[in-house]
Amino acid sequence: MTDVKKIPAAVAMVKVLEAYGVKDVYGYPGGSINSTLHALDAEKDNINYIQVRHEQVGALAASAHAKLTGKLGVAFGSAGPGAVNLLNGLYDAKEDHAPVLALVGQVPHNNMNYNYFQEMPEVPIFEDVSVYNRIVMTPESLPHVIDRAIHEAYQKKGVAVVVIPNDFGFAEIPDVRYDSASATYDKPAPQPVASDAEVDVFLELVHEAKRPVIHVGRGIKAGGEKLVELSRKLQIPFIFDGLAKGTLDEDYEGNLGTANRAASKAADEILSTADLVIAIGGDFPFANSVYASHEFKYIQIDNQAVELGRHHVPELSILSDATKFVEKALERSQKVAPSAFFQAAAADMQNWKAYIHKMLTSKSDPLLPAQVYNQVNRIAEKDAIFSVDVGDNIINTFRYLDVKPAQKWVISALFATMGSGVPGAIAAKQNDPTKQVFNIAGDGALSMVMQDLVTEVKYKLPIINIVTQNGNLGFIEGEQEDLPMQIFGLDLQKQNFAMIAKGMGLDAVRVKNYAELPAAFDEALMALKAGKPFLIDIEIDKTRGLPVEDLIVKIKDGKLSETVSPNYLKNKGKGAYTLDEFFAKYDGQELKPLAHFFDEAGVRL
Repeated sequence: MTDVKKIPAAVAMVKVLEAYGVKDVYGYPGGSINSTLHALDAEKDNINYIQVRHEQVGALAASAHAKLTGKLGVAFGSAGPGAVNLLNGLYDAKEDHAPVLALVGQVPHNNMNYNYFQEMPEVPIFEDVSVYNRIVMTPESLPHVIDRAIHEAYQKKGVAVVVIPNDFGFAEIPDVRYDSASATYDKPAPQPVASDAEVDVFLELVHEAKRPVIHVGRGIKAGGEKLVELSRKLQIPFIFDGLAKGTLDEDYEGNLGTANRAASKAADEILSTADLVIAIGGDFPFANSVYASHEFKYIQIDNQAVELGRHHVPELSILSDATKFVEKALERSQKVAPSAFFQAAAADMQNWKAYIHKMLTSKSDPLLPAQVYNQVNRIAEKDAIFSVDVGDNIINTFRYLDVKPAQKWVISALFATMGSGVPGAIAAKQNDPTKQVFNIAGDGALSMVMQDLVTEVKYKLPIINIVTQNGNLGFIEGEQEDLPMQIFGLDLQKQNFAMIAKGMGLDAVRVKNYAELPAAFDEALMALKAGKPFLIDIEIDKTRGLPVEDLIVKIKDGKLSETVSPNYLKNKGKGAYTLDEFFAKYDGQELKPLAHFFDEAGVRL
């Protein structure tokens, strides 16, 4: 080995990243991460360093990259505060099962354990968030540890953390191959498949049920058309987890939309009457409360054994890929006669869609979120990418955003951290420079990361940034409305985001009424054609979207009842609401209770 050329260990580390196809590394400089920065400079022809203005944004961008592409996202932070700032984005990756590598700076090894400036025991900090968590012990082992970390992140679909004493990255080691990357990672992993016997038991339970409902999650992937075929064949309507949006035909009459709070009225009502719930490829974190509304039989199909029974006790558990299960169920089932329950569910959903259409096409003032989303739908290209931040825009996206099959969208789903919109859009544009990219955020969420609008300018990333501003944390107000308390602590000082954005170098416009709205989106399109990021600051009304979760549907003694929850606007003045009063409060006078559709279709309870 004496004749082998030597290179800095951090350069060898970066070469390992390159071997796995990593193109972008997100981070913010710091003294204890300088050896990594030096390596990124040395390899700048082969890998991009994206300088964000906060480590949280870097980690969230890496997580969004992994969720959008399925490929490893990489972010770094320096020792101490830089390391701690990474955690928010890393927890987002953990909860959404995204492969991410975090490179964490540490003081030089000969200063460790001397209470040195910014020194802290970083490995314990990352223990909970990671699937792999190591501190490098020698310069020679640095690239090897990185190679192992990447394997672990991919294998376990989570966060790998490597802590690097700064001086180790500068130390010279042999310039040889350290990675074990191969085309093997491009192979689809083998998936479990349900047996014929398991599918037959499933079909038997379906045959016995009077009001079966499918609850499908993102595990259905490309199998949305097959699921529609099964739903129609067996006359089972379906609801879906938010993350499955875009994989399922939303024009199909048996698609009832999302359930729970960010939901359609029909989905919540029909789920409340189901005597059999069939969960396929989903991870529903609200099951403990939503599924507890009444008793039903439960079937769960998932390709991960650890998920079976995680949220609800199943009558039947089947370890299987979601789409493969649906295909086998199609093969082994017989077409059933038209179902009154299915027809009632479809009619209920059509009534809800008519209401949504009215909201989308309204030209009234003050502006409502639906009017904003109608403009997004108008200008969005067929392969656009949407980065949706956390808050009321989650509900609005599920209700109003028309996600087409070739489009993608990303969100902080299970961790639900505010401030994920800007980094998600940055990652999306870096991944697909030719695609149209939207960042959709509320004023509370954008305030957390708006410093990184300047990152869009620095790297010439033409992104349409939409901020809906009502001076209020509306999502939390919706929760407080249904609690025995007064609304408190939620008012936000309004800001001129357009002016702030212009100060950072973005083109921007402020919109206060409907007459200004379409022109603002047309102006955003012109900016994109010129290769510039754009921000639309839209003042919207603070009215809560119709809270379908406050509808209480029950079946007792063969009769259906539907009421407004006694917790709705609890201690806020009026007292109990009738259904008509409840619907009218949200301009939904045309909405009908579920009993109307059951009676119309002749559903027998």
